[in-house]
Amino acid sequence: MLTVILYTRKNCHLCDDVKKSLVSLQEEHPHELVEIDIDLDPVLQKEYGESVPVVQVGPYVRKAPISRRDLQVSLSAARDRESQLTNLDDPGYRHQKSRSAKITTGDRVSYWISDHFMLLANTLVFFYVGLSFLAPVFMKAGWTGPANVIYRSYSFVCHNLGYRSWYLFGEQAAYPREAAGIESLRTFEEVSGLTATNSTTDLLASRRFVGDDQLGFKVAFCERDVAIYTGILLFGLVFAATGRRIKSLHWVMWLLIGIGPIGIDGFSQLLSQPPFNLLDYRESTPFLRTFTGFLFGLTTAWYGYPIVAETMQDARRALLVKFKRLGEPVN
Repeated sequence: MLTVILYTRKNCHLCDDVKKSLVSLQEEHPHELVEIDIDLDPVLQKEYGESVPVVQVGPYVRKAPISRRDLQVSLSAARDRESQLTNLDDPGYRHQKSRSAKITTGDRVSYWISDHFMLLANTLVFFYVGLSFLAPVFMKAGWTGPANVIYRSYSFVCHNLGYRSWYLFGEQAAYPREAAGIESLRTFEEVSGLTATNSTTDLLASRRFVGDDQLGFKVAFCERDVAIYTGILLFGLVFAATGRRIKSLHWVMWLLIGIGPIGIDGFSQLLSQPPFNLLDYRESTPFLRTFTGFLFGLTTAWYGYPIVAETMQDARRALLVKFKRLGEPVN
């Protein structure tokens, strides 16, 4: 039997008229009518607030004004489509139908996630980047054990190089390589006694360098990674605060603004140093790493989060219909 979803709201005379038409068509086109009040769900209210009544029959959607003839056409098309696509003798289909006839814990969890995914994402990113700042805090407090656990953990996802990281509680926020050419800052070679070359030995020593009470202690994430996740978090907070109304950034703009600058800065540095030596030697600066990383994080979230939100909205709508059909209260 077809399922007809009527998105409605209280005190809607057009909605009442459409419902009467659907009831009158019940004998000609048998169907299960599911009414959903859009004012009970912010997502549906946002999508259909100016359009009710809205009728959905399979893939076919009708928005006000809706005539009896419109409903007949949609019901007939949906019935023909179902008869063509559905083989009721297929055991796999029967199993799928039996599973869809009950509400599972997974359904309830999915429904909650579909409405709170931005809270989960922002919380995860906040703790992911925030934990990296706990390492220098723990070092300053003398808790070297927990600090070293954080440093080791983040070493699997970040290079942790001492000359490309931020420092807390010291005389400078960063100690770049001498090759970066920042005369106002003491260099990493000067403060660490390491040569900061690209040899395996020097790279490992630079990764292990965490600072001291005078120089400050290294953040467990590098400058660029801190900026990337800060950009993601900032957009996530704005996106959530605006009710997820921001549209996805065009992919061309994402390439130009997000990927372009970080790619140029990163690859020009990589290709200019051993073992490649394909360009004139250069070392990026804390500002460039932060600026390009922030642009990448911000635009990536701007491009991706609205797409995820749309997918979550579709999943939430489908689950809402299922709950309504099976009499599950929706909070």
